[in-house]
Amino acid sequence: MATTESSQMSSACVMAIQNISESVYAGLCLKIGTTQQVTFRRDIADITELLRNKYFDCGQKRIMESGSRREGFRLEGSDVDIMMWLPNHKVIWDDEQSDHYNPNTQALILCHSSMSPPGFTLLVVPLEAANETVLSSCVRINEVLVISSAKYREKTCTLLRPGSKVHGPCSSGRERSLEYDIASCFASDFWPPSASSWIDRCHSWPPPRVVDDIVRNGCHFVAIGHKLGKHVDNEWRISFSRAEQKLVYAMNHTQFLTYGLLKLFLKEFNNGLREEEKILCSYHMKTAVFWAIQQNTLDRWCPQNLLQGFWLCFKLLLKWVYEGVCPNFFIPENNMFLNNVYGEAQKNLFTRLYSMYEMGIAFLLQSPFIRSYIMDVICNPRLSLCIDECALISEAKLDVELFQEILYNDFLSSKDLDSCIKHIQIVEQLIGDDPSLTDYQCLMLQKHTVSVLQSAAFILQNMRTDDCVNKEVYIAYKASCNMLKLAAKFGFVSDLLYIAMYLYKTFRYEKALSVIEMTKVKLAQPCLMYGYHVDPERYTAVVGGQSWSNKMRNAVAYDIELANDINYIDELLLEQVCSYLQRVSILEVPPIIILHMLEFLCCRHAEPVRAEKALDDLQHLVHYDQGVLVDIYSRDISWEILGICQQITGNHQAALYSYEQSQQQYPYSKILNATEIRIQDIKTTRPAGFFYSAVSSIKGMVCFLYGTVRSFLVRFGSLLARFCMRLARYVL
Repeated sequence: MATTESSQMSSACVMAIQNISESVYAGLCLKIGTTQQVTFRRDIADITELLRNKYFDCGQKRIMESGSRREGFRLEGSDVDIMMWLPNHKVIWDDEQSDHYNPNTQALILCHSSMSPPGFTLLVVPLEAANETVLSSCVRINEVLVISSAKYREKTCTLLRPGSKVHGPCSSGRERSLEYDIASCFASDFWPPSASSWIDRCHSWPPPRVVDDIVRNGCHFVAIGHKLGKHVDNEWRISFSRAEQKLVYAMNHTQFLTYGLLKLFLKEFNNGLREEEKILCSYHMKTAVFWAIQQNTLDRWCPQNLLQGFWLCFKLLLKWVYEGVCPNFFIPENNMFLNNVYGEAQKNLFTRLYSMYEMGIAFLLQSPFIRSYIMDVICNPRLSLCIDECALISEAKLDVELFQEILYNDFLSSKDLDSCIKHIQIVEQLIGDDPSLTDYQCLMLQKHTVSVLQSAAFILQNMRTDDCVNKEVYIAYKASCNMLKLAAKFGFVSDLLYIAMYLYKTFRYEKALSVIEMTKVKLAQPCLMYGYHVDPERYTAVVGGQSWSNKMRNAVAYDIELANDINYIDELLLEQVCSYLQRVSILEVPPIIILHMLEFLCCRHAEPVRAEKALDDLQHLVHYDQGVLVDIYSRDISWEILGICQQITGNHQAALYSYEQSQQQYPYSKILNATEIRIQDIKTTRPAGFFYSAVSSIKGMVCFLYGTVRSFLVRFGSLLARFCMRLARYVL
């Protein structure tokens, strides 16, 4: 009888833990992401990297996003981790591997790891041939030319991003609201001999195809030495960032959320500690998950076993701290605790972790985030739990993040028409040759194409010179209009405003007003999604279940992005130039602000009576919007635009007030210098027209003029027609 009761209690306990695990799983899906969210984050990151590296295919550089964002996390406070290397500098492990390369076009770097701790190596330049930055970072050790990691780190720090500071192996800094870490490194196409044991260990996980893919992609070398090594300033750490990304991709969603729960635990564990006291890091958590999955201790990683998986990783971490040994997943001989987990620090860390271990899994109740999901089940054991992802997150919320992700990753480098042509050719090649593209990646390519077409249209218009004949001018006008119409067909609702800008720029005010009226109706739709603002019920009622391409065209709007190296309208040229000089590449303006500005500017020429009404609407919006149409990051440029319009009417007192308000906003657009110039223009007694003639004189800074209109049209026309036919198959 006692045995039966004990068995029933044990079974009830297991059921309770499984129910709690499911509840925590659902909470983590909301906090970290569902399978679908994580999938589209990764798909979009993958296609963006492919686009970027195909564009920079001339030996210039290779770029790879790494870290938690690339793995699929979007946790608050996470920075952007970038690895950048020279593709024509190849690292080899022995002389025989040099046969794979042409020494006339590729600089060879040889690993020499016999003098370094496990996981680290010296990089030798055997032929003493490399680019200037590499050679100037070299030192001689025993008559051998070695690349100094410390020197290379210092030389590339501000080269990559002016104003950056060295942080570990990276150049760190902040660009607007985003913190970044850029590691300038080297790459090898070959798997490190010291990591060969990892291949032999991979019996159960990861799958053979993933192992082969990882080994085939080699490794990287980041510029930091072992603190206890003999050559700390000259050694390089072997980095498995690409391999780790592929391993995280190979996790199932429960494993991924377990990893996420460990990251959340670490953040709270380190909360309140000084930087030098934070000796546990996210990389230790990732390593614990890798080992726990590969050791196959847990039979099944599923939502019901999530807490069991977390507990397994926690105990492994506790064991490592007790022993003072955290073995690198690829090179176990590399003890990642050697530098900082020893002595008093090790003792204190173990004491804290062990006190949690004594509490059992209940120590998670100390976490404000996790507590509610545990208590829901404890207080209501019969609670019906739902872990169906479709029920956890609404279609509208999912779409908000998807479109934000696409916008964030919309890489573009189109300073001239040759760049635009190259971008179009790359997209054409991808959609024509790669049947494995996912829906998310096709959507990303669609948005990328829209950005290229918009840039090309305005670059083409800026190429117009005084010696252009009327026929060439008209042909260029039609070509630009067609590109902008095509972009609007494939793009967001707000992309119609690029057509209106172009028509205003080319003095076609009536046509511009017609486009503005059409856009105004579309932007006023109750179902419209603008940034994070959307009415889920109305949005779903109108476009629910439709393709994302249809949603983009009919119910989604975003800020107008003005590339600061392209002139769109003269009235904003000063702001673009000043923002550009502050190393900001894009000026972002709310669509409704651009709409009212264009309406005011066009009406001054076509319908003067309407101009005052348009200005009143703009003024009311800027003064009274509560962050719905004009958020905190857009208020500086919005007040600036209001001031510009007021100054044009001659209302200098109102304009001065608007410019001063612009100065008091968060300086997201980096236009303070432009605002100061405009204020001084009002306060001084210069002749009328002086200011705008001064603006015209700086157009050369942002308009890259070259070639002729005709030569471009010949090159671009047939390519665009062929490309559009291919693109239509994916988006219609």
